[in-house]
Amino acid sequence: MFRARPVAVAAALASLALAATACGTGGGQQTGGGPWKPDRPIEIIAPAATGGGWDTLARTSGRVLEEGGLVDEPVQVVNKPGGGGSIGWAYVAQTPDTPTRLFVTSPPISLVPLMGGSVYDHRDFTPIARLATEYMVYLVPEDSPIESWGDMVDRLEEDPRQVSIAGGSSPGSMDHVALAGAVEAAGIDPTSINYVPFDGGGEAMTQAVGGHVDAVVTGASEAAGLVESGDLRPLAVSGAERASTLPDTPTLQEEGVDFTYDIWRGVMGPPDMTDEQVAYYEGLFTDMTEEESWKQQTEALGWTDSYMDSEDFGEFLDRSSTDSAEILTTIGLIEDGEGR
Repeated sequence: MFRARPVAVAAALASLALAATACGTGGGQQTGGGPWKPDRPIEIIAPAATGGGWDTLARTSGRVLEEGGLVDEPVQVVNKPGGGGSIGWAYVAQTPDTPTRLFVTSPPISLVPLMGGSVYDHRDFTPIARLATEYMVYLVPEDSPIESWGDMVDRLEEDPRQVSIAGGSSPGSMDHVALAGAVEAAGIDPTSINYVPFDGGGEAMTQAVGGHVDAVVTGASEAAGLVESGDLRPLAVSGAERASTLPDTPTLQEEGVDFTYDIWRGVMGPPDMTDEQVAYYEGLFTDMTEEESWKQQTEALGWTDSYMDSEDFGEFLDRSSTDSAEILTTIGLIEDGEGR
């Protein structure tokens, strides 16, 4: 029986490793052994329609990256709405050899899969960086007879189905959990509320302004413009303290409800990204968060800096998924132990 000599085997393995390395740089360039860099436009996928938090994060990031001269290639924002984010996630997951295609993300990457709304969850992608956090806000149209959060609770206690409340994510996702958790803390059965899902906070708020729903729950930054214009009136925010963009709006805790909920926002990439590709984007987004224009724009949006690198973000996502499962179980949206 033929046995390969150790030296020959080692040489063959080394050749294979070199070939694999050469093949693993798709979507970028590896010049003279230097660090990986994109050699085509960088796509940032917003997994929702225009006007929502994902769209705002994607476009703000793209604008700062380009205007700050941090990228050699253009940054293109692509909206892929549908399924509470699942359409956009599938778009990225199905092109694992395209490291120039990223997506912005937030709690639905944990919540939607747990509810069975996506075959993909955070473990199917590469964490790049967590960037910021913000609070949720509960709003009604300006001419609504609902005058306060307490008034909302009173109406829900009378008949929870009489108040339709829109959100920009699917049942069991971020907006729904923020609403269900708040009403449960107020002593109302969260499974009885009339939650109406839409594809993105922008669409949900449009429905509220048009009088098609009685109220809406969304990110504080998403609602700031329509609050300022007088189209929507905020009742409460979900933070431990008031939002800088809505300083006159009380917190749920001020309204006697012991519940807080914040929205973390980050960036992820396709599966199987190389260490060099991750390192490039980590450096890119670190530099972005240090740009004065980023600081000014995020402050105006009411976002708080909460940067995490790829490793820390990955560990955070694991914890967040576990916490999300517990929340969904508590409010009766999944059975204990369900989820991927």
